[in-house]
Amino acid sequence: MSIKYNFVQKANPNDRDANKKWYAVPSSESAMSGKAMTRAATANTSTSAIEMEAAMEYLANYIPQQLLQGHTVKVPGLGTFRIAFKSKGVTNLTDFNVAAMIREPRILFTPDKALRTSVIQNLTFENGGVLKDGVRYASVIDYLKATGNYQGGASKDDPSDSNGTDPGDDNGGSGTGGNPL
Repeated sequence: MSIKYNFVQKANPNDRDANKKWYAVPSSESAMSGKAMTRAATANTSTSAIEMEAAMEYLANYIPQQLLQGHTVKVPGLGTFRIAFKSKGVTNLTDFNVAAMIREPRILFTPDKALRTSVIQNLTFENGGVLKDGVRYASVIDYLKATGNYQGGASKDDPSDSNGTDPGDDNGGSGTGGNPL
């Protein structure tokens, strides 16, 4: 199964005056409903979907309770949840004001190493088109045609080009370069 991506034109946040570049961004599909997910996850097992739903509800109630008590929560095979925040510094400890100096509290999730590895090593990517000014074009060619920039035939902007490169990729199709985000 491939992960779809769309091309989106963005400014470099480190250099707002630079020309905008095209970046590949994940094209997220709708999440499965809880019932559909538990049915799929328990298929061909002796666990019923309702049992899994109940366990997940218990876990969803347990995690916030433990985090609010200051605990890190490790879910075997899934990962770890923990609380993080930023803080302003003070020279003198007596000057510290919790309400004013602790900011941006958030919950961080770190996936389990085996989960992360199994997903990352098996990723493949599929061009899902171009998103420009709220309009989604089905392909790069469709975008180029709509904007009057289509030259026809194989080119660096034509995904049917057989050299394996993707348009917008600064590293010849390796998918690793040029994106400061």
